[in-house]
Amino acid sequence: MSQLFVLYEHAAGYSLFRCKEFEEVGMFLPQVESSVTDITKFRSVLHLVGFHPFKTAANALDNMNSISEGIVHEDLQLFLETNLPQPQGKKAKINLGVSDTKIGASIAELLSIKCVHTGVVPELIRGIRHHFANLVKGFTEQSSGKAQLGLGHSYSRSKVKFNVNRVDNMIIQSISLLDQLDKDINTFSMRIREWYSYHFPELIKIVPDNFLFARVVQFVKDRKDLSEDKLEALEEIVMDAGKCRAIYDASKSSMGMDISPIDLINIDSFATRVISLSNYRKKLHQYLNSKMNSVAPNLATLIGDQVGARLISHAGSLTNLAKFPDRKSVV
Repeated sequence: MSQLFVLYEHAAGYSLFRCKEFEEVGMFLPQVESSVTDITKFRSVLHLVGFHPFKTAANALDNMNSISEGIVHEDLQLFLETNLPQPQGKKAKINLGVSDTKIGASIAELLSIKCVHTGVVPELIRGIRHHFANLVKGFTEQSSGKAQLGLGHSYSRSKVKFNVNRVDNMIIQSISLLDQLDKDINTFSMRIREWYSYHFPELIKIVPDNFLFARVVQFVKDRKDLSEDKLEALEEIVMDAGKCRAIYDASKSSMGMDISPIDLINIDSFATRVISLSNYRKKLHQYLNSKMNSVAPNLATLIGDQVGARLISHAGSLTNLAKFPDRKSVV
């Protein structure tokens, strides 16, 4: 005669349930499926044999990590050896229902117990999961949910292996942000060039640099207001007396259209944002340079801080980069 026991791993501990005669339950699989949602009917199918609560959150995480890897934890081994009866006679057989084939194979190898995961077992485990708070004394839906939530967070953190102290994370984030800023500043600069060119189209050829162009736009505003008195301040911006004079001359003979004060306010506001982004980009580059010099000084010296940071980002970490063959290290 075969006896079916079902192992269920909960966030609060291990539980073992004994089912009715294995063959009898297997013949009435549709009835088992229908009884899953009814606690009264489900209790007539199986009852609790033993429950082993986890001592601490760390102990629960240790057990769950072992189960996920298909390893029989010593707590699980002791629990099964204590609660599973020894077969009486040659014809007596004990079957253990499990939800995962890997842990079933490990239990079968270690304890010489036949493990099953098909047939009626999935439905029984589904019912246990659904009614667990009612099957184990002292449990409620709220306490069961809290245990699952806490273990779920701990298990996720252990799997992700998040390490806040890994300094190359900062390099990866910095180079990603730097590349994004370069794209955004270039896009915004092209927009402000096109926008201001309706008013002062000659300025584009005189001042080709994006950052410098935004600063000149912010200073000049309406080209008709540019006078001799402002040339000294304009020269400090462009750092070139000849270029400063060319801007002044072009403003007096420009073919651009007149512009309203409200349009100038919007162009000036946009130019201020572009300048602010450019200044932040410079600070971010200095930060990246200091990080590369402290984390990977040899790499920064050989190929530069930005290229070195992109290699680290491409590899995922400095450790991964060190393991890469030469042919794979391509950015």
